[in-house]
Amino acid sequence: MKKRSFYVPFLLVVLIISCKQNNTENITPIKDLIVTSLPFEEIALDNLNSFKKTSKNWQIAGQVIANRQEENKLEPSNGTGVLVNLPREGEKDHLFTTFEHGDIALEVDVMMPLKSNSGIYFQGRYEVQLFDSWGIENPSFSDIGGIYERWGDSSNEGFEGYAPRINAGKAPGLWQRFKIVFHGPKFNTAGEKVKNALFKEIWLNGELIHKNVELSGPTRAAAFTDEQSKGPLMIQGDHGAVAIKNLKYKLYDNSKVALKDVVMSEYENSEKVLPSFDGLEVIREIATDTISSKMVLDEYGQNILKYSGKLVTSVAGEYLFDLKVNGGALLLINNDTIANLDGDYSMFNPAYGKVFLKEGETPFTLVYNKHTQWMRGFSLEVEGPGVEKHPLQSKESLNLNQEKPEENIVLTVTDNTITQRGFMMHEGIKRTHTIAVGLTDGMHFSYDMATASLLQVWQGDFLDVSDMWHSRGVHQLAQPLGFTVSFHGDPDFMILENESATWPNNVPKNMELRQMGYEFKENEIPVFTHKINETTITNTMVPSNESRLLKRIISVEGNKEIWHKIADGSSIEKVSKGVFIINSESYFVDFSENENLVPVIRKGGNKEELLVKIPAGDHSFSYNLIW
Repeated sequence: MKKRSFYVPFLLVVLIISCKQNNTENITPIKDLIVTSLPFEEIALDNLNSFKKTSKNWQIAGQVIANRQEENKLEPSNGTGVLVNLPREGEKDHLFTTFEHGDIALEVDVMMPLKSNSGIYFQGRYEVQLFDSWGIENPSFSDIGGIYERWGDSSNEGFEGYAPRINAGKAPGLWQRFKIVFHGPKFNTAGEKVKNALFKEIWLNGELIHKNVELSGPTRAAAFTDEQSKGPLMIQGDHGAVAIKNLKYKLYDNSKVALKDVVMSEYENSEKVLPSFDGLEVIREIATDTISSKMVLDEYGQNILKYSGKLVTSVAGEYLFDLKVNGGALLLINNDTIANLDGDYSMFNPAYGKVFLKEGETPFTLVYNKHTQWMRGFSLEVEGPGVEKHPLQSKESLNLNQEKPEENIVLTVTDNTITQRGFMMHEGIKRTHTIAVGLTDGMHFSYDMATASLLQVWQGDFLDVSDMWHSRGVHQLAQPLGFTVSFHGDPDFMILENESATWPNNVPKNMELRQMGYEFKENEIPVFTHKINETTITNTMVPSNESRLLKRIISVEGNKEIWHKIADGSSIEKVSKGVFIINSESYFVDFSENENLVPVIRKGGNKEELLVKIPAGDHSFSYNLIW
């Protein structure tokens, strides 16, 4: 056995946690706010009317299932909402939208069957690759999310292909979410290209895989060899099967909201809540063409900056403002409060405000309250009709390098397993009793000792602890590095009064949860043990060496029946005996190895839950999480 060096001093670590205290901190999750984005234009997938005429390989379905063992095969069912391509000889045309675009934001869910291949071509010319890349360690331009290469002018050799930063692709048969911002090429009045096409951002399954990638021309297999200011979206139809749903977009016309006649007034103030300006003395007042937190006279002082001026818009319509601040802030437009962060806030707590603006000039006031000496910074972003979201503040307003180390502090796994206690975010909640486990094969996970639940699993580098260890940070959070999938985060085990009892999101006061610690076995994988009343439960998470698969091995000893929550999601579908798809994070649960325990799907609030009842006595079972 290898010599061990851990961040814990003993092989057996015993942690006793009081489960009656509050072990989480609420940080408002953006997804729970009312309006965080102006609406997208959705392509209705009730029929093919939003697309140009094509061949019969394209059809509309209600649902689709991919057999993970059968290559290039999808099984659609009747209904609407899903676009499916099933190419065959003589019927494998591409699919083009009836609308054309220049700059565009696109969101779409795709499903790839085993070893399938397709692509989305922006303006019918610039391809983002769709491919079954599950298990690929070092992705190339031809893997999912890759920007495909171009042909050389005088040879068949390719160039300008761009691999994704990481392989964020999921297992075949799972829905995968793309968020893409594309800027088309720009031309002068003489028709000469003055700016290349640009993929500003490509996100896959929540991971940023490309940023600001320029293309000098169309990629291979494009529908058109020239470049234009606009063109249709194209989905490749002649390669492999693919399913698509939730297809929506925003078109941008390159216009922006401008600032005009701005005057900045500065005041001394140490109060967290804005006082009346009538009682404050103006330190200085200047005309400015920009807004920035860096404009304070004293970087470590306590001051208010009040900006008054005009917003200039070229199109009338609904505009959405996004305000973030370290400190306090207030945005007024036409003397109406649009975004209110008056008090003590951080960048984790944005405020959004929507307002109708006429074409032309509209008065505004922005108040920035820097009431804390050692922290500064604010941002104000806006989007509108045809207007891509962009900042109104200057770049240095968020230049907070004084709070960060010169280089991030990263824990790296080498020869031994690493365990690191700390705070971690999970679904907008700050978990304060977590243990991150870094394994030598590059698969890592986090476990919440307060709820005895598996929180996340990720593949790649281990943990960024800069915010924990550098000057103690602000929120003191450990950040997973790599492609991350989150699980429900509620207590994994619960004693329920009956089968329909509500599953709590924390340990109830009438139930005792005691952590008995974790012990490293010979394979260097920790085994977690805890007790619920008099029932003892052990948990082991074992990664696969070949793919994104985590095996959970669980043992239960007790004199009463207990329930285990395997998963929850917006919907849960049984795809075969013992195999389920969880459709929030989109992953498989394979429970098929257990003959005596049968999971049940039930409704739990606005979600569906996958539960299994464990009878009294001694029981061991296992299942696989696949993504």
